[in-house]
Amino acid sequence: MDETAKKQVLRLFSYGLYAVTAREGEQTAAMTVNWATQVSFAPPLIAVSMERESRTRALVMRTGVFALCVFAAEQRELAGLLGRHSTNVPDKFASVAWSPGSATGCPLIAETLGALECRIVNTLEAGDSVLVLAAVIEAHTLRDGGPLTMQAARFKHAG
Repeated sequence: MDETAKKQVLRLFSYGLYAVTAREGEQTAAMTVNWATQVSFAPPLIAVSMERESRTRALVMRTGVFALCVFAAEQRELAGLLGRHSTNVPDKFASVAWSPGSATGCPLIAETLGALECRIVNTLEAGDSVLVLAAVIEAHTLRDGGPLTMQAARFKHAG
């Protein structure tokens, strides 16, 4: 396979940027993801790809719930912060305002556009990631604005 062509074509895919958050007691975790999609209207289901080795994914799997927050177009720095590995940024919420979701208690990040609180329905191993299928159990609109995309943020998926 032509690796250069593969990367070029995969980088043409449209991706949004989202924060997956989790909470268990006083422990919180967050990660930036770039692949989330609605799967079903009835019942409302979404799918999210989470890095297999992520501390956030481990907490999500342990609790069975998470929140998916939609970054606003001007939140590139926040998306970058939450996208850093937890060994480099052990307390990602040290400077991030949030409130607990009403259904799961997972962090709803302030100034994001909206959030979905979700319960895991199923998972599928997918290479270096895990595809998480989740039922939407609560939805929150937080403010108006346009969403942050991978292209606008100038982030690059490895491809």
